[in-house]
Amino acid sequence: MSIFINKISCTAALCLLSCHFQVFAQEALLPTTWTEQAKNKEVPLNEYPRPQLQRTEWLCLNGKWDYKGGKSAPNALNPQAEASFDGLSQKILVPYCPESYLSGVQKKQEINLWYRRTFEVPASWKGKDVLLNFDGVDHDATVFVNGKKVGSHSGAYDAFSFNIKPYLVKGQNTIVVAAYDPNDGRAPSGKNGPRGDYTFSSGIWQTVWLEPVSAVHIRNIKLLPDVDGKRLKVLVNTIGGGNVTAFALAGRKEIAQTKSAAGTYFYLPIENPELWSPDHPFLYDLKITLQNSNGSVADEVLSYFGMRDIKLAKLNGVMRPLINGKFIMQLGLLDQGYWPDGILTAPTEEALKSDIEYTKNAGFNLIRKHMKTEPQRFYYWADKLGLLVWQDMPAIWYQNEDTTATRRVFRKELKAIIDDHYNSPSIITWVPFNENWGAFDVKNITAWLKQYDPSRLVNGNSGFNNNPGYQKAYGDPGNGDYVDTHIYVGPYGASVPDEKRAASLGEFGGVGLFVRNHMWPVENNAYAYEPTRSALSDRYVFLMERVEQLMKYKGLSVAIYTQTTDVEHEVNGVLTYDRKVEKMDNKRVKEVNEAVIQSGFNMNITKK
Repeated sequence: MSIFINKISCTAALCLLSCHFQVFAQEALLPTTWTEQAKNKEVPLNEYPRPQLQRTEWLCLNGKWDYKGGKSAPNALNPQAEASFDGLSQKILVPYCPESYLSGVQKKQEINLWYRRTFEVPASWKGKDVLLNFDGVDHDATVFVNGKKVGSHSGAYDAFSFNIKPYLVKGQNTIVVAAYDPNDGRAPSGKNGPRGDYTFSSGIWQTVWLEPVSAVHIRNIKLLPDVDGKRLKVLVNTIGGGNVTAFALAGRKEIAQTKSAAGTYFYLPIENPELWSPDHPFLYDLKITLQNSNGSVADEVLSYFGMRDIKLAKLNGVMRPLINGKFIMQLGLLDQGYWPDGILTAPTEEALKSDIEYTKNAGFNLIRKHMKTEPQRFYYWADKLGLLVWQDMPAIWYQNEDTTATRRVFRKELKAIIDDHYNSPSIITWVPFNENWGAFDVKNITAWLKQYDPSRLVNGNSGFNNNPGYQKAYGDPGNGDYVDTHIYVGPYGASVPDEKRAASLGEFGGVGLFVRNHMWPVENNAYAYEPTRSALSDRYVFLMERVEQLMKYKGLSVAIYTQTTDVEHEVNGVLTYDRKVEKMDNKRVKEVNEAVIQSGFNMNITKK
């Protein structure tokens, strides 16, 4: 682990405690291993939330907040004044959405949501600006501090912050958050929408936290590895200007240092770069210092980066994705990131990490993060443990009914998601559309995305062969980096590469197994079924042997099996929804996965 992450993790002790609330009137329909731990923790998910832009001082505001919500609650869409909480006794456990068991509320599809809590600013922060950070609020958030409106933000999946110093008073301060989420399909919502498959969720669903900064401080950084050029391209955006010094470290040894003005691109030379890959997920540490005009230090942040590249090229006459110049067969799981106790939010850090660890330990090298995003710490663990990530954009649903507004919202939020996760080396492919769900201008958006982030591949429409019945199919956009079909059960019928694109089987498999006492209490289904764990293991091995044939003789480069876990009514996960049962013989799964990946890697040795 990064030396800076080790250092920063201890600051969780600074997390601001909130009143402990023991009573949960609701029943956990399917508890996980971590449910009790999460609901009884005074400050849940209190790990430092932003590993690639770390400061040493911070306060976690997760925990019990006052809450009121529902259709009868005051309108929460860009209100000018905060709602009254007089006589309110209901509490909510932030950052779990009110539809979840862990929130302590467990109400269905809240629309108007109001949150309130108090805090005190540590005396050591005197004279500093104070940033109030939200890592995810669905969908429109308006923030008040001590009765005064601070600002608003629209977008469920990107982080945002406000400088609340002008609104603070000595002693106790009060935050009120209004969140409005109509769940009407006219903003990106993925499976969490009116035509999605699973429980809706609303409101605050990621960490809320405070950090002190100087008036002149670092706003964000952008990191781009240049493997061929043996350098890291860096941009440091600041509030208030200044000059920056960047230090790259391998272990505890400084290997490069560069000075630059803020707001301009510069390079850190990385001689003999140690390359990041799934088999060798090496991360460099990065320290950036911001100086005032008089040379004094205004801000310092700690980060990390991985040196890797991904591009398309022909191998033995077949278009393939190459990572660090080598073909690696991408063998992954469709990962939806839903939880029976937290819905969109993992109950604990250990739980969040466990899905990644299982995937890695089962011999996969890829996760397709399907129709949602995750907290920054998810991508940190993917970076650290060595898993490739395809990142989907959550779909809109009713794009044909209000094209101007919904398409503008989609484009804005797509860009925001890319900006939030740009620095993670594990993310190698963006997927703006899935199976024509909410698909529009696919060719143009694919081309824009390739231009906006030329360092990664783009799969414009994963599974363009599948189409929801309520709209006309957009079909294959013809551009981007992949020809991608979904075949259930498959794998035969998968795409073949063309002259400009590699071939991907973006979804296949989906074979179910009923596991009594570990299923969501609804009618359960899958694309196909096996009666026993042994039979399902046999079926999986057979499917993967066929995938290997397609890779070797038909040019297939990616195969993504559905799916990591059961999700509500779906029982086609390799794990049960509560993560308590591995449905297949993990030893056999790992053996065949590793054999297929090795067979693909051998193509680099025998290339012509």
